[in-house]
Amino acid sequence: MRIPMEQEAASFVSRLLDELASFGADEQGGVTRLLYTPEWLQAQLFLAEKMKSLGMEVRFDRVGNLFGRLEGSSKEAPVILTGSHIDTVRSGGHYDGAYGIAAGIAAVTYLKDTYGQPVNTLEIVSFCEEEGSRFPLTYWGSGNMTGVYDWQSGGIVFDSGGVSLQEAMETAGFGKPEQDASKREDIGAFVEIHIEQGPVLERQRKRIGIVEAIVGQRRYVVTVRGETNHAGTTPMSMRHDTLVGAAEMILQLEADALVCGEPLVATVGRIECMPNTPNVVPGEVSFTVDVRHIDEAVIAKFCDSAIAKFNEIAKWRGLELSIVPWLEAKPAPMSKELIDKLERISNDLSLPYRRMVSGAGHDAQMFTSKCPTAMLFVPSQSGISHSPQEFTSPEELAEGVSVLAALLYELAYEGVLP
Repeated sequence: MRIPMEQEAASFVSRLLDELASFGADEQGGVTRLLYTPEWLQAQLFLAEKMKSLGMEVRFDRVGNLFGRLEGSSKEAPVILTGSHIDTVRSGGHYDGAYGIAAGIAAVTYLKDTYGQPVNTLEIVSFCEEEGSRFPLTYWGSGNMTGVYDWQSGGIVFDSGGVSLQEAMETAGFGKPEQDASKREDIGAFVEIHIEQGPVLERQRKRIGIVEAIVGQRRYVVTVRGETNHAGTTPMSMRHDTLVGAAEMILQLEADALVCGEPLVATVGRIECMPNTPNVVPGEVSFTVDVRHIDEAVIAKFCDSAIAKFNEIAKWRGLELSIVPWLEAKPAPMSKELIDKLERISNDLSLPYRRMVSGAGHDAQMFTSKCPTAMLFVPSQSGISHSPQEFTSPEELAEGVSVLAALLYELAYEGVLP
C-alpha cells in the first residue's frame, strides 16, 4: 500500500522542525535545548498545543514526557507508541530527536484523517531527555517509562552548575507525586524513526535504514602515572613518560580494532595530560576508551584483551595504570517480526533500503526487553549530526514518514502485533 502523503508530509515535517528549532536557537545556527531549561519547556508546551490542535488527547507524565493519544476502539488492547526525544546536545542540529516526534505527529495525523479511529490506541511520545547533555545520565525519559530509573532519584545527580536533577525537574513543573506515573506496562510495540547520524545510507544511495540492533557499549577512564621531570635534563632512557605510554596504548587499541573488523569500533575521545607544559615530561595522562559492537561476547573479549595489553605496556615502561569502567550497555536487538514488516513495506513503497546496525544509542534500546521494538533511519547529508550543519532533505524526511505510517497502520488499524 502506497501512502499518498509525501508532498504534504515534506511540508508539514519541515515546517514543524523549523518551528521547534526556534526554541533554543543559538548564534551558530544550532539548537541548545537542555533538559528542564526554559527552552526545553517552551518546546514541550508548543508540541502539546500542536498535538491538541490536531485532535489528540494530550498529557504529561511525572518526569515531563509528553504524549499525544489517538484512542483506539479496543480498550483492552496495548498501546502502539512512536516518538523520540526533545532535548539536544549543545549547539546541535534541527533533526536529531525532533524528527522522530515530527514524523510521528505527521504519520498519526494522516492515519486519523484518512482511516479514522484505530483498533489499537496510537500514542506519540516526546521523551523529556536522551542525550545526557545537562546531567550525567542518559535516557531519563524512556528510562522512567521502562522502570530503569526512579523519578525520585534525581536528588543525587547534579549539572555543572550544582543544580540537582530533582530541583530542575520541580522548577520546570514536574516531579510531583500527584502527576501521572511514568512507568508503563501497556505498551504493545514501540517504533522510533531517526536520522541516521552517519554516511552509510547516503553513500550507498539507500533511502531507508532498517535497524537490526543497537550496539552494546563499554566505556573506561584509563589513567597512566609515571614521573614528572625536566625535558632537557632527563635522558630518554631514564624517563617514565606517561604520554608516550598512553600513545602506545592508543595505537595498540586502534590496531586491535582494525584486526577485529566491523562492526566493532574503539575510540579514544578525550585525553588529559599533566602538567601539560612544553618543557616537562608528563607525569600523568588520562584518556577515555569507548568500545561498541552488537555482540556482547565480542565486546567482553576485546576489552579484556585491550586491558591486558595496556597493563603489559605499563609494566614494560615502568608506569602505574588505573582503569575504571563507567558504562556497560548491552546490545539491543530489534524485533525480527517488525524488521520483516519494515522490509516488506520499503519494497512495497519502492524505497531502496538496507538492514544495518545503529552505532549510536537511542531511546528504542530501552524498550527492547519490554515490548516488540523497531527503529528505522533516513539519510543524513554527509553523515553529519550533533551539529548546526545537520541536514536531511524534505523528500527523505517524507519517505520516512510514509514507511512509519504504513507500519503504524498495520499495528494499530489492522491490529497485527508481533
